[in-house]
Amino acid sequence: MNIDLGRLESFILEKMSRTKLPSLVISIIRGDEVVYSRAFGYRDLENFVPANTETIYGIGSITKSFTSLAIMSLVEEGRLSLYDPVDKYISIDLRPKGERILVWHLLTHSSGIPALAYAEAYIRSFVGEENASWLPIASHEDMLSFLRGADEWAVAKPGERYFYLNEGYVLLGMLIEKLTSVRYEEYVKKRILEPLGMNRTYFYKNDVDKDPNVAVPYVVDKDGNIKRSVFPYGISSDGGLLSNASDLSKYIMFLINRGVFRGTEIINRRSIEEMEKIWINTGEGYFGQEGYGLGLRIIPNFFGRKLVGHGGSVLVYTAYIGYIESEKIGVVVLTNTTGYSPTFIGQYALALALGRDPEKELRFIYYDRVLDKLVGDYISFRSTIRARVERRGSILYLVSRGKYTGWELPLFPKEFREEEYIFTTPSLGIDIPVEFIVRKDGSIELIYERYKLVKTR
Repeated sequence: MNIDLGRLESFILEKMSRTKLPSLVISIIRGDEVVYSRAFGYRDLENFVPANTETIYGIGSITKSFTSLAIMSLVEEGRLSLYDPVDKYISIDLRPKGERILVWHLLTHSSGIPALAYAEAYIRSFVGEENASWLPIASHEDMLSFLRGADEWAVAKPGERYFYLNEGYVLLGMLIEKLTSVRYEEYVKKRILEPLGMNRTYFYKNDVDKDPNVAVPYVVDKDGNIKRSVFPYGISSDGGLLSNASDLSKYIMFLINRGVFRGTEIINRRSIEEMEKIWINTGEGYFGQEGYGLGLRIIPNFFGRKLVGHGGSVLVYTAYIGYIESEKIGVVVLTNTTGYSPTFIGQYALALALGRDPEKELRFIYYDRVLDKLVGDYISFRSTIRARVERRGSILYLVSRGKYTGWELPLFPKEFREEEYIFTTPSLGIDIPVEFIVRKDGSIELIYERYKLVKTR
């Protein structure tokens, strides 16, 4: 596997700089070995402590794959069926559109109930977000109380539609405890973490506090200032794990090798394959139709291969794992705040590993570059009109500031051709085209309604 590491590292540093990521760790796996691992930046900005490849980060919703594995282990033992009603084991009175929720509905986010945002409220209140709703869910009983009446919020029958539901994975943690009479965290530790040698992967604050190599969690405020924050302990089976690139590399090796780690079968091959099967379509993505399995996201056509993985975010940490079993390759990316998506960085690395050109062949990279190219100041003939193209997240705005005649128009992409980019802006039920043309000399023209403007800088 020949990877242009210089190109990868330049890309990572560019995105870290642009989005103010304090640190990032990446590891690339092939077969049973880590072929590349590197840390960038500081795990502790205030004390100038650099990150390294063993630094601990929160991994957010990647935890869901561990919860799914725990459920599959119980299925293997005959203690549970994916088609069992959840209320057979847990006292919940939820009947979306009059139907019972089955175990697989929770695993695949297809209960019919849209996101109820308990985790969002919990995390935002922990990090001090303005106007955050305080939601002190400290126990399973609290969650059951919170969920009372949630079936009235349903928009589909179970199994019909995909709606990402953190609360469903909290219920799965409760289900594991009910069947095993062991705390969810302890079951995952004994059944998965210890057999894999993931000895520095933690659920509990006490364990994290004892570890000398933990990335400080940060938030970036609306003015771009990086601020020290806290990890929202209390979330668990839906996103509570903290880990490091070394441990997660073992996890990817185990998944690539179909449940076997260093010669020992930990989970049956069929269980891994069930997890990697698309159970519910999630819609059109960057690579065509995509889907969700059991605690894992599935991209069927990543340059002709099936890419399996999951991202995670608890605001102060973000993460991604992904692997292509047919090629025996995988990637881990960890950061200590929100910023440029670790999923995009991971897929950039995997594209390079497959011998592809991510700048040309990854749509999100291409689109990102186009947006950056078009941002700037524009003027009309003899500067009679001055406007600016601004970028806010993934949307461009055409802005002309004036006390009486200003405008601010969102631009939505319609068609991108080589050196010609057509957007539209809505106006009372019709779409008005906004066209950008890049000339041979590098100059950029903007055509909007009856106006032509030229980029000045």
